[in-house]
Formats: sequence, structure tokens, C-alpha cells
Amino acid sequence: MVNVIEHVLSDPWEAVLCEPADGSEVGVLVLAGSSGRILRERAGILARHGMTALAIRWFGGPGQSPGICEVPLETFTDAVDLLRARGARRVGVVGASKGAEAALLTAVREPRVDVVVALAPTDVVWGNAGPGRDGELLPHRSSWTWRGEPLPFVSYDDGWWATAPARPRTIRGLYELSERTFADRVAEAVIPVEQAPADLVLVAGGGDLMWPSMTYALRIAGRRRAAGRTVRLISDGDAGHRVLFPGESGHAASEEFDYGGTEDADRRLGRQAWPSVLAALHGA
Repeated sequence: MVNVIEHVLSDPWEAVLCEPADGSEVGVLVLAGSSGRILRERAGILARHGMTALAIRWFGGPGQSPGICEVPLETFTDAVDLLRARGARRVGVVGASKGAEAALLTAVREPRVDVVVALAPTDVVWGNAGPGRDGELLPHRSSWTWRGEPLPFVSYDDGWWATAPARPRTIRGLYELSERTFADRVAEAVIPVEQAPADLVLVAGGGDLMWPSMTYALRIAGRRRAAGRTVRLISDGDAGHRVLFPGESGHAASEEFDYGGTEDADRRLGRQAWPSVLAALHGA
């Protein structure tokens, strides 16, 4: 077993850096989704497999937007800088849900990202999830900015909430309706994954009830293949939104959302994807 050293960081963001005692030429940025958590456990597992893993809080921390609203993509390119400074010659980004959205967008703009592992991804940029720096939820704004400019996005059809299911809520229907309502915005908001030089691994469950990540993953894979870019899609029809890799703790119960799938199915998908994830991150 690799001996791992853990560092707790507070600048330029709250983060945990886990690295093998002997260092590594592989660096991985670890991004949670809309939970905003620092995925310490996932970073530690990746470090035990020989990588320097940096898990950051990318919103909701000191000096940051309280919600996923106009978050600068430079947040993630700065993290690439840190990993390179720690000796990484190969850099990957492992992102889940909104973190996968960020990972794909970063890889399009940052050629030093060599590989992206996108768990439960989307193929378009969505509007804000939570308030911006001004504390306001409305009007809807982009989740992201680049060089100070908001990225084009698909807004939400708030009329969906009038018929929203009771808690824990299945909100997949909100995304499906919003794509239909704002169909004129979709093309401009599509993440141009075919432009990213990075290798790409997609992991999606057919039972995802947060948003239709399987549909999104198939679209991403199709555009990558049409452009002659590398892509690997690993899926399980019964898994939900939250993929569990080997060694990770089980899901915490949510009173707010129904993520779909089951813990068994989510673990099965994680086990199935894990060899491909490790191989891609190591460049094997």
C-alpha cells in the first residue's frame, strides 16, 4: 500500500491535497457536484493508487460565490497550476454532476488537462444552482464564467415546480422540460467536447433521477467519436446519479432529493468503471 501524506489547504481555496510520500507524476483534481463538499475520501483513494489528488471547495467557501452561479473556470485552471507545481506531468480531472460540467468545460479551455473522468455528466451548460455573490437566485444566470464573461446556458422552466413531486424530489423532469422550453438556447450552450484534447471517460447510470446523465453521456460520446477524439463510456442501466468507487463510503440519506439507483447498483457501476478510470488517469 502506498504511504499517503495529507495536507489541508486554505488558500486560494479550502482543499485537501493527498499525495504519495514519494511523490507522483500524475495529478488529479477532484470535484464534487452541487453538495459543495471537499471529497477527501475520494482524493485519499486516488492517492493510494499512486496519484497526487487535490480535492477543492469550488463554491460556498471564503471569497467564493455561495451557490453555483458565475463560478470562474479559472478556479480549476489554478488547481492545474498547483498540481503541475507539485510535479505532475499528467493531469486529470475527476468530476461528478456539476463537477463533471466544470471538468469538461475546463478541458475545452485548458490544454494541460490530459484526461477527464466525468461522472453523471451533462452535455450543456446550465443556469445557476443557488445564489450568486449578490445573494440573489433570480434572474437565472450562467453557472460559469471564463475570463470574466458568463458562458451561454440553458435556463430553467420554473413552471415545473408547480407540479414537482414531494420530497425527496426527483428533479430530472425539470431538466427535460427546460431543454424543451428553451430549445433555442441549447445549441449555443452545448459543451464543445470535440475541441478538448484530453482523453475522456464517461460514467453514467440509466436510473439517474437528478438529470438524464445517460442521455447526456451518449450525446457527448457521439460528438467525440464524430470528431475522431477518444472517449470511453461505462454505464449501468440501474445505477443512479451518485457513482461509488471501490472503497468509498455509502450514500448519506437525502430528505430533499431522490438521486435514483440503489447503493448496490451505484457500487456496481463504480467497480465496473474503476479499471478504466485508473488506466486513463495513469495514461496506460
